[in-house]
Amino acid sequence: MNLAEWLNRTAQRTPSAPALLHGTHVLADYRELARRAASLARALRERFAVTPGDRVALVMGNCPEYLELMYGAWFAGAAVVPINSRLHPREVAWIIENAEARAAFVCDELGNALASLIGARSTAVVAAGGRDFATLGNAEPLPAPVARGRDDLAWLFYTSGTTGRPKGVMISNGNLHAMTSSYFVDVDAARSGDAMLYAAPMSHGAGLYNLIGMLRGARHVVPESGGFDPAEVLALGRALREVTMFAAPTMVRHLVDRAKAEGADGDGIRTVVYGGGPMYVADIEEAVAVMGERFVQIYGQGESPMTITALGRAHVADRSHPRWRERLGSVGVALCCVELRIADEEGRELPPGATGEILVRGAPVMLGYWRNPEATARTLRDGWLWTGDVGALDTDGFLTLKDRSKDVIISGGSNIYPREVEEVLLRHPGLQEASVVGRPSAEWGEEVVAFVVPKPGAEVDPGELDRLCLDHIARFKRPKCYFVETELPKNNYGKVLKTELRARLAGNR
Repeated sequence: MNLAEWLNRTAQRTPSAPALLHGTHVLADYRELARRAASLARALRERFAVTPGDRVALVMGNCPEYLELMYGAWFAGAAVVPINSRLHPREVAWIIENAEARAAFVCDELGNALASLIGARSTAVVAAGGRDFATLGNAEPLPAPVARGRDDLAWLFYTSGTTGRPKGVMISNGNLHAMTSSYFVDVDAARSGDAMLYAAPMSHGAGLYNLIGMLRGARHVVPESGGFDPAEVLALGRALREVTMFAAPTMVRHLVDRAKAEGADGDGIRTVVYGGGPMYVADIEEAVAVMGERFVQIYGQGESPMTITALGRAHVADRSHPRWRERLGSVGVALCCVELRIADEEGRELPPGATGEILVRGAPVMLGYWRNPEATARTLRDGWLWTGDVGALDTDGFLTLKDRSKDVIISGGSNIYPREVEEVLLRHPGLQEASVVGRPSAEWGEEVVAFVVPKPGAEVDPGELDRLCLDHIARFKRPKCYFVETELPKNNYGKVLKTELRARLAGNR
């Protein structure tokens, strides 16, 4: 089924309900949002020759036009190609060319650069929000969304490409149906009075979560800043009420810091779904202490978006279970729509407590990689998605992530998981962030080093960090040296770039 049907049905059921907001200002009700999507679909078809199965690229920051274009593309039967607008124009051009996008809607500053890079290729480049774009919304609306099947492509998401060219992850209508359904069962309730706040990039998981609100007839809110500003988020919570948002762990940390500075508790924010990177136990403990039972964790990846495990609100807030801290350090239990196992290198299932690669299969798992059968064959085997993440399941089914397999440090023949060391370092009251990587060692193969960021005004003594590690983990896991930084390099989604830290160690500071 075409995902745009959900917008159409909500528009039929509650046409005058507020649908699209910029800050607190209502831009469109559901009747108008559905009309705009249908008009854009007509323009895509007649002006840009978009046919069912074609790709439409969105290279924009968070803005109200994002949802209009997303549903316009789906309405026309096309697949959306979300692209991080902070990428270099040459990277963007490569993705557009690889996807063979029929049209690309871009933010103003990218328009000229992309037009010159793409040149005479068959992709039309349109500045979203410009005069040319405004005329597209005046087209005669298509009467109904184009029929699409369960396995038809809906979302072509390109991985970050840290080890070469990014791969296009093919997500189907059926994959996104499963993601949406499992949200209601395993993650959180959703209601018509909710306000879905897009403070995290809409080109990633936050944009996909619009489906939950669209199905329920919630308000879709793009902050006036176009991104994440903790003070703005807290203010919107108070003004709009019943706010739900997706946030990377670094965003949660900044939100909590701001709430503490204001003496606020997150009033009006109902749910913060966090994921997309490691959330350290100390950080989420503080978040609950400051803001209360508002937090839910999900674990997924582009190849199974937001849909591997969840740690529910009650588990995040619980302090009565004898192993509550262990559970808080986990990413929860498998969602209803997937099977989960921990396997060795041959794919053999490992017992509870054993560490191995995380495998998942089920309805939300990708179709494969776009025109890359070799990578697909390596990653999808016998129906199982090999995630590249290392973890362990306990006897109650809670999954604890150790690290990405490529980040595991092998020192003297022993595996060291950076996250375990980072968790210990962050127990230091003066430390704000920590990231652990391996560097080459003639004696041990690799040795552990840590990059640390003190809290504002704090000084951190490496000797204290050493003693903390020696009190909690084996001596061989202790960092051999500490680099004190003012900040850690991160991508647009808040993930620490360990590749950049390794490059610094190699002398490319």
